Amino acid sequence: MGELLILNGSPRAPRSHSRRLADLAAGCWKGNTVCRDILGADLNGLCAETGRASHVLLVFPLYADALPVPLLKFLTALEESPPQSRPVVSVLINCGFLEPHQNDVAVEMVRLFCRQNGYPLGSALKIGSGEAILDTPFRFLVSRQVRRLVRSMSRGACRTFSVTMPLTRRQFVSASTAYWLRYGRSRGVTKSQMETMDIEPDGP
Repeated sequence: MGELLILNGSPRAPRSHSRRLADLAAGCWKGNTVCRDILGADLNGLCAETGRASHVLLVFPLYADALPVPLLKFLTALEESPPQSRPVVSVLINCGFLEPHQNDVAVEMVRLFCRQNGYPLGSALKIGSGEAILDTPFRFLVSRQVRRLVRSMSRGACRTFSVTMPLTRRQFVSASTAYWLRYGRSRGVTKSQMETMDIEPDGP
């Protein structure tokens, strides 16, 4: 089955939702697994490590309908310092929208990179409904699809999977609003503060 290198491309890597998804995937792979956070890593070292793996799984959140900056920087470094051996590249992406298809453009960006740089295309899992899904009764839906993704990768297939909460848009907006209000209160942030466009308080 070979070695699986899981690369977490989240800008919040150590405490991110992507890290939790990466851990789920690692637990499903039958062979050797190595997990790395791209944020703050030696990119040249990651490029070399990529060449020693048979499979690479890129795990990341959707940012502005595209790839987050840490992942973009890694792909740039990989293009400039390609390994001699090209692993199969698969994708596990999550977004804050209810619809998994919101991830389509970002997945195609990775696939375009692979085609242009000679990396075999693996499988993809697109997750909708935001990071709260792992803390709801719908967690089993994600776990099941992650297992399907990893099985597909191990068989050398190129398949696309998707999953989201089985809610209407109105239900999702209501539930997600309640989630973020609770999240804000747990950190001393009020609803009015969350609704403002100010990111940081004005300086002296």
